[in-house]
Amino acid sequence: MKLVAPSILAANFNKLGDDIEMINSSEADFVHCDVMDGVFVPNISFGIPVIQAVNSISTKPLDVHLMIVNPEKYIEDFYQAGASIITVHYEACPHLHRVIQQIKNLGIKASVCLNPHTPVFLLEEILSELDMVLLMSVNPGFGGQRFIENTFRKASALKEMILQKNLSTLIEVDGGVNFEVGKKLYDSGVDILVAGSFVFNSANPTETIAKLKQL
Repeated sequence: MKLVAPSILAANFNKLGDDIEMINSSEADFVHCDVMDGVFVPNISFGIPVIQAVNSISTKPLDVHLMIVNPEKYIEDFYQAGASIITVHYEACPHLHRVIQQIKNLGIKASVCLNPHTPVFLLEEILSELDMVLLMSVNPGFGGQRFIENTFRKASALKEMILQKNLSTLIEVDGGVNFEVGKKLYDSGVDILVAGSFVFNSANPTETIAKLKQL
């Protein structure tokens, strides 16, 4: 499966509506929304009002990545704002199973993200409950970072776990994605590429999205 989720963290917020319409007209599969609180990660991005505004325009499902502490306090709010997938961080959830069930009980897809230093085997006991796993291939908090090469090995190991358990859990990767990296990630078993700067800084974002899906 080759899916693409443009990250609006790299969009032009003076013309956010135009950028969402671009995604609508493209071959993109999701709109990736990075929510940062300045506590869990050293940056602040946007929150519920922006998600609501994006949802009012977008024809694509919203893939909402919560880079925040205590995400369980806000799951219902982001669901009401329009999230189709909610990703929480393994590192931010001491009671991860409870949070996953909280998301799934709303009738939407539940996903867990791993930071670059967090090994995939830690998902062994929860993997069967997950619709998706997001692997960070940069340290979370800022766009435009260099891809961490170890992500290829992590993706392959995670794919092996998924196949061994006969699951349909999707693998998503976020950070430093370009054509060369994207091809290697797909070959490593990744299903969804998140691309921010690479899409929005390109001369033709719609064409860039299409090419990412053709890798």
